[in-house]
Amino acid sequence: MLKNVFQRISPIMKTRLITFLLLAIWYPASAHLRDTSFTEQDITLTTSSGEIQGTLTLPVSTGGPVALIIAGSGPTDRNGNSPYTQNNAYQMLARELAKQGVASVRYDKRGVARSTGAAKSEADLRFEDYINDAIGWIELLKKDTRFKSVVVIGHSEGSLIGMVAAQRGGANKYVSIAGSGKPIDEILKEQLKANSEQIHDLAVPVLDSLKQGHQVKNVDRQLFMLFRPSVQPYIISWMKYDPQAEIKKLKIPVLIVQGTRDIQVPTENARMLNTALPASQLVIVQDMNHVLKIVDSDDRAANQATYGEPMRPLAPGLAGAIAKFALKS
Repeated sequence: MLKNVFQRISPIMKTRLITFLLLAIWYPASAHLRDTSFTEQDITLTTSSGEIQGTLTLPVSTGGPVALIIAGSGPTDRNGNSPYTQNNAYQMLARELAKQGVASVRYDKRGVARSTGAAKSEADLRFEDYINDAIGWIELLKKDTRFKSVVVIGHSEGSLIGMVAAQRGGANKYVSIAGSGKPIDEILKEQLKANSEQIHDLAVPVLDSLKQGHQVKNVDRQLFMLFRPSVQPYIISWMKYDPQAEIKKLKIPVLIVQGTRDIQVPTENARMLNTALPASQLVIVQDMNHVLKIVDSDDRAANQATYGEPMRPLAPGLAGAIAKFALKS
């Protein structure tokens, strides 16, 4: 009987019926695939210049710590992505932490993704803006009775932001991932010298002037993108902070994490921070690169390719080490 009915309906209706039947079969079968070990919801920080949007990831049971994940440099969103990279590193980290009992907040940097309402012009932006944003999140989370403590996790540039914010905002613990152990002017000089001796020699006087707090009006055209007039105030504000000096100010438990395949921040930087604060804990993750993924060779191109692989899993052991540190009484 069903066969006769099926023969009498139109080709279009047949297609719709088949689609419906397939969906009816697929949905129940896939329902169990949804991860129930965490939940996520939007969360908002209101600042004087606009709202900053983020995601709160919660484990099955609350009452433990909450981690604030602070992004690295560039137009980075809450998941660790930008127009140039798609790796989902922060999203993966947040969800892995939740599976181990640690809640977290990750957020779109001001001016990025859903935080465009808090944007400032390049000429008005300062390093302190990012520090104050992080402090605002810390203060917001400290008021949330679902959490017993606040752990700050800073990645790359966010490591230095997190160091200062954790101290000023009264966080309970601090984690640095792939954080530099040197001021930004020293890093830029090293990077420029490695790429071009000529560009390095042109840049040194500019960097030295900015270090003294003086802007440079006439910048060589070869350096314009890096030292354009509108970005110089931000660089000056960034140069005021020395990671080794800032980490010494922390009187809370500190964890320093670094990967051995990081082509942006060599492992020596983690050791510098650890030496500056001997009470800190140092964890070296074998074969982890700058975007927190595993790379099994020294090939630079293969390493950089992972920056655009959002499905590549997080480095094993990373979330576990952070969760253990966060949960320790």
